[in-house]
Amino acid sequence: MELQGKNALVTGAAGGIGSAILRGLIEAGATVIACDRDAAALDRLVAECGPACVPMLADLGDSAALQTRIAEVLAQVGTIDILVNNAGILSPNKLAGTTLEEWHRLMAINLDAALLLVQAVVPGMKAKAWGRIINIASYAWKSGGLTAGTGYSVSKAALVGLTYSAARELTATGITSNAIAPAYVVSPMIMEQLSQADRDRQLAAIPVGRFCEPEEVAHAVRFLAAPLAGFMTGTVIDMNGGLQFG
Repeated sequence: MELQGKNALVTGAAGGIGSAILRGLIEAGATVIACDRDAAALDRLVAECGPACVPMLADLGDSAALQTRIAEVLAQVGTIDILVNNAGILSPNKLAGTTLEEWHRLMAINLDAALLLVQAVVPGMKAKAWGRIINIASYAWKSGGLTAGTGYSVSKAALVGLTYSAARELTATGITSNAIAPAYVVSPMIMEQLSQADRDRQLAAIPVGRFCEPEEVAHAVRFLAAPLAGFMTGTVIDMNGGLQFG
């Protein structure tokens, strides 16, 4: 129970990766604010996990509403000790097929929301001289996107940039900022939005011979959130099954 007494906030908490992260942090002793736009799914999580799961209904694409909602949550729980920016949307559209409308939607959810949440929780972390910022990026940030589209790949590269910038600025405050970059996690976003041909092609290219499981991402999050990970900051943990080294 290394996270006993800690408050965590996980975005996209009702999704495959998010719910695995939520469960892992609860198992470690944390109280988790589960942020998602699916009210019914949040109700199911609360019913399953009990009082250690606190629902936060929010649309991350609405910046003004998100700022209001996180202020309400902070007034309720005090401070957030661990922030996991996990929520994201995927698009397969490459350069020619990327509209400005789609670009802005991707950035709003995959990047802008992460910035707003970091800005909101950092003052409380500073007051405690302890905090963990963990951003779920993607292998697309360094590969340019194999099956992922231009906007998605750029949003995840920018999220890594936010990770590095926050790490540099917050180094002496007791707050760490790290990212995890998984490739092809078994989740609805990958299993439903990629074609069978794309999945088959990428599975054949992954040296370990399988896709990543959500619980593996959750394990990495739990490691970065732990007190003994305090010497790690400005790091991106690659989870790509050997697709690329270094």
